[in-house]
Amino acid sequence: MSIRDDLPERASGPPDGLHAVELCLGYHGRPVVRSASIQLAPGIVTVLVGPNGSGKSTLLRGLARLHRPTDGTVSFADGSPALDLSPQRFARRVTLLAQSRPVPSGVTVRDVVGYGRHPYRGRWRSGDPDGPRAIGFAMDVTGVAGMADRGVDELSGGELQRVWLASCLAQDTRILLLDEPTTFLDLRYQVEILDLVRDLADEHGVAVGVVLHDLDQAAGIADRIVLLQDGQVQGAGTPAEVLTEEALTRAYGIPIEVTVDPVTGRPRTRPVGRHTHRVGRVPKEHHRNAAAERAAAPA
Repeated sequence: MSIRDDLPERASGPPDGLHAVELCLGYHGRPVVRSASIQLAPGIVTVLVGPNGSGKSTLLRGLARLHRPTDGTVSFADGSPALDLSPQRFARRVTLLAQSRPVPSGVTVRDVVGYGRHPYRGRWRSGDPDGPRAIGFAMDVTGVAGMADRGVDELSGGELQRVWLASCLAQDTRILLLDEPTTFLDLRYQVEILDLVRDLADEHGVAVGVVLHDLDQAAGIADRIVLLQDGQVQGAGTPAEVLTEEALTRAYGIPIEVTVDPVTGRPRTRPVGRHTHRVGRVPKEHHRNAAAERAAAPA
């Protein structure tokens, strides 16, 4: 399926964004994110990259109000403080796909996708006229419509990841936060999910903040990249401005070569290990076997 060509209509709404200023976050008194500032703007895909433990996911959770900051502010594009909203009203503006989610039992794929409509429903799951449209959209673009009536406890890890993403899309917010959304997905669905993220920004003005480990995927999808190291923002800007050999080598602690993709003009990275530049070699055993076969062949 071409996600871009078949993208259904989403509910219209005013553009929205998030702006964090000097945000500090920690666990049990231990600082994890230090004075980080980040802006998620309508129609812009902002990708957070950095080594493990750099604070990417913690910063995303701070934007989603799942981790209360010890200092700093988070506000919407209109200047209103994000922490002032009720959970229900906040969930109508921001949704997060976390790294790990539970595997519910006894419920179908359609049920789980419908969980995304919780901010719009009353006590008896009423008062949500846009629900069927939003759920249908979410299942279509994530490729799970064909398994709508299957139990989620029957699914593979990759299928379940797509179902939880569909649940987030059904929430139909103008701000979308994704923590490693391509985890567990095979190559096809990695590409299609990242295509969908671009479509949501380009076609619907959604402000997207996403954590990715793959630097080439980040370079290919991002309008802006935020590079974190040891809980601090080391660089923010376009992929070409941030993904430099010097900055990446310093952040990841390993030499990283950066070239320019001749097709896209975007950075392309390659970590350099001891065997990175090894030219293809044929094992000695292969040479011995080939020599023996030649010797045994009839003249």
